[in-house]
Amino acid sequence: MMEKKTYYINLSSTEISQIKYANNDHFTIQATEDEVSQLRAKMDNMNDADFGAYMRAHVPIMAYHKDSENDAYDQGITEAFQMIYNLGDGDTKQHIEEMGVLGDHHM
Repeated sequence: MMEKKTYYINLSSTEISQIKYANNDHFTIQATEDEVSQLRAKMDNMNDADFGAYMRAHVPIMAYHKDSENDAYDQGITEAFQMIYNLGDGDTKQHIEEMGVLGDHHM
């Protein structure tokens, strides 16, 4: 079994690091190298779309119109958030729950 290590994730810069600094610790996970590779692939898929547009979608006062590109992006980011949630520490799980990005799917 591969050893799990601590990683710090900043989704807005799509960074996964073992070194904590500045504000790169939005989410903290315990993951194997394989799991980090899977998460990296999910996050790389998000790079084709605008992360800011996704985040605006979760602020109720801002208009957000669904289209296929947004749907595909939402699917990709949701998968990334689900994986971060599954691997995350208590604070990470709570943060994601408070964001409401997974709806009821994470239970």
